[in-house]
Amino acid sequence: MKLSSIAAIATSLLSLCSASPIKLQKRGFNYQQDKLYGVNIGGWLVLEAYITPSLFEAFGDSPPVDEYHYHQELGKEEASNRLQKHWSSWITEEDFQEMASYGLNFVRIPIGYWAFELLDSDPYVQGQAEYLDQAIGWAKNAGLQVWVDLHGAPGSQNGFDNSGLRDTIGWQSGEGNVDLTLKALGDIVERYSGSDYEDTIIGIELLNEPLGPDLDMQQVEEFYEKGYSVVRDSTSYPVIIHDAFQADNYFDDVLTDGYYDVVVDHHHYQVFSTGELQRSVQDRITTACGWGWSEGNEYHWNVAGEFSAAFTDCAKWLNGVGRGARYDNSFEGNGYIGSCESLYGRDESYFTGDVKDNYRKVMEAQLDAFTHSKVAGWAFWCWKTENTVEWDFQELVKLDIIPQPLTGRYYYNQCGFDQW
Repeated sequence: MKLSSIAAIATSLLSLCSASPIKLQKRGFNYQQDKLYGVNIGGWLVLEAYITPSLFEAFGDSPPVDEYHYHQELGKEEASNRLQKHWSSWITEEDFQEMASYGLNFVRIPIGYWAFELLDSDPYVQGQAEYLDQAIGWAKNAGLQVWVDLHGAPGSQNGFDNSGLRDTIGWQSGEGNVDLTLKALGDIVERYSGSDYEDTIIGIELLNEPLGPDLDMQQVEEFYEKGYSVVRDSTSYPVIIHDAFQADNYFDDVLTDGYYDVVVDHHHYQVFSTGELQRSVQDRITTACGWGWSEGNEYHWNVAGEFSAAFTDCAKWLNGVGRGARYDNSFEGNGYIGSCESLYGRDESYFTGDVKDNYRKVMEAQLDAFTHSKVAGWAFWCWKTENTVEWDFQELVKLDIIPQPLTGRYYYNQCGFDQW
């Protein structure tokens, strides 16, 4: 072999060695050797109609389609009255104590930019930040750790109702929207910097689910770089970046040289297309295991920051207010798969026999996949709902679909990972 070839191989090996991520050695959490077992507090400080449909049903036959229009239709005084009641009752300190009792150690808390900053045209009311203050304190008291997740950006980063504003993606095109997002991140960092929070907050998520296929990804990466600087200017919190619906390993060469404590957030569902809904139980297991194998090899440590137990999209308004379900062909019209009747409300009688066993098999495969190699854990979406079992952690624990303890298994080694 030529000396030049040997030198090239040596250089390549050195490059591979130097490419390993800088160790995340947070006092509050070590992403390299510990695992996160968590939940998301959905439908609380950012409204989602399918989680708390009663808030939207109160409007009668023409409910608002998102939080923006909820505030707009009610006006600031009435919106504030209704939301203060919701914020003060939907989640309480007892919820955090119950989370801990189930063996959870982590909670991801979504909040919108409008809790901190407003466009001149915004109808939003504020007051959410004070409840986030309380929640972080409750988490600390319960021994739980927290990601603060900026869930909605001005103009909407994805057009989903969970961004606050549905059916438009104006985050990058609207003048000043990205700068206002960075300003909201600065408000979060300023509010939660200091020793009182260092053991509890183990991540600031720069932005939830920017819809990369409909955005300029170069601008998304530039935003992540700027957001990283905002967080790093005054804290050493890990910086969480969502994968922007890009392929695994996309961010392997983003925020690398000179950056530290960067974690990629992947969200995994198998219900938002007809093809996914038609998958067999084994196909669902194979898909979940594939996520673990693939993401276990990424450059950055990563977390499955959202996933669910759902086999269907039957939950009322899951696809948006005024929309039905793909599963029963009442939305998009791509073909009937099955009836949603047994999945409306809290009909636990549906989850028996083989149905329950199948949900448990897929759940266990997901939990295995999300604790494999560099996948540092998971956060189930979501902690509780008003009337849908498939998305409700509390109900699924009671049904023995989510294991207790969380590491308990009826179906061992479905993915072939070395932890078994």
